[in-house]
Amino acid sequence: MPILIEAPTIIESAGNKPKRIEEFVGHVNSDHGEVSVARMISPGGWVEPGQRPEFMEITLVLKGHLHVEHSDGTYDVIAGQSIVTNPGEWIQYSTPGKEGAEYIAVCLPAFSPGSVHRDDE
Repeated sequence: MPILIEAPTIIESAGNKPKRIEEFVGHVNSDHGEVSVARMISPGGWVEPGQRPEFMEITLVLKGHLHVEHSDGTYDVIAGQSIVTNPGEWIQYSTPGKEGAEYIAVCLPAFSPGSVHRDDE
């Protein structure tokens, strides 16, 4: 039977400024471990610690731009573009523009704090 997700759960974010994470599907909101889907609303000037996650992450930028550093360089992902990162790759996300960014993150398997492996851990 289909499951209606009536509202997301707000998840605490990492980084130098508060970022709104709305988990629609995942460990917290729907008890799914195989995938997570979250909407992110990130303020201008936000920087997250670098990480080496155990999951693949597909990110679709809806508004603004997301700066993505990785071991071999950087990408600036703008509205209408997407980026896919693979498990075990070092990455760091930020929104350096004053407008910040709004984006959707899909993680396979689902995001969990124990599987993200941030640099400051």
